[in-house]
Formats: sequence, structure tokens, C-alpha cells
Amino acid sequence: MEEIDDSTEHLHEKIHEESHHAAGDPKLKWILGVALFTALVSVMAALTGLLSAHHENESLIAQMKSSDQWSYYQAKGIKQELISATVKIMKSENTDIASLNKIERYKQEQEQIKQKAEAFERETEEHLTRHVKLASGVTLFQISIAISAISILTRRKFFWYIGIGFALVACSFLVQGLV
Repeated sequence: MEEIDDSTEHLHEKIHEESHHAAGDPKLKWILGVALFTALVSVMAALTGLLSAHHENESLIAQMKSSDQWSYYQAKGIKQELISATVKIMKSENTDIASLNKIERYKQEQEQIKQKAEAFERETEEHLTRHVKLASGVTLFQISIAISAISILTRRKFFWYIGIGFALVACSFLVQGLV
């Protein structure tokens, strides 16, 4: 399972460093809030990344199962056609009831196999949709961390509020990926 890289690791270090400096200055106490906020957002990004990778893997597995079912479907069709051709050749001499029953059975089995393959295709799409939403959430969480770091570096709360906005949107993607 491939894990999404956390490209914001160096920002975490800078945030923690700045928060230690701000601890002594009452005007900069909000920087401690930013540090805690980014730690929380980092955890959310990690969990969202894990879920995103899970759905990506599940999508691949469902796609392989679908492909297997379609191959099985084709094999049944080939068997059916071989028996049909044999019956047509031998029809002038003698029609074999067992062969006709096999042809009908293969048709029924093909329909069941087709339904399974289509169900796996729907499962693939569902997992891919969740993966995309969760991956978008991870990206927005990382943007939130970066903007929060900018607020610390520039000593402007306004950027932190923007970072909080990105985190809230990321949370909405996380919820959409879970539902």
C-alpha cells in the first residue's frame, strides 16, 4: 500500500521552533494555538491519506476481479459457440439433447457472470470516487499547514484563519470520502 508523502514535515519543525519562542511573549500566545492546530491537521492529513490509499488499493482489487469475471464470461461464450457449431454440423445426422442443455446452461451462467463483473465495476468506481475525494482532502490539509506556517513566519493571524478555512474544506472532503 502506497502512502501519500507528507511534504510539510519541514514546516512542522519551523512551527514548533517558533512556538517555543512565542511562549514567553504574551502578544504571540496565538502562535501556540497555530502549533496545536497544525499538529491536529497533520494527524487528519495522515488519516485521510491512509484512507485514500486504502480505497485506491480496493479499487485496483475490484478492477482485477471484474477483469477476471469478464474473462470467465468470454470463456463460457466460447464453449457455448463450440457446442453450437458442433450441433449445427451434426444436426443433419442427430441432435444431441445434452449438448442443447449445455448451450442453455452456458447462457445462464454467462448472465450470472456478467452481473458479477458489472458489480465489481461499480465497486471499482465507488472506491475510485472515494479515493479522489480523500486525496483532495489530503492536499487541502497540507495547504492548510503551509498557510498556517506562513502565519507564524509573518506573525499575521489572517493567514491562520485562511489555513483554518482550508482545513474545514479538507474535512468536508474527508466526510464525503467516508460516506
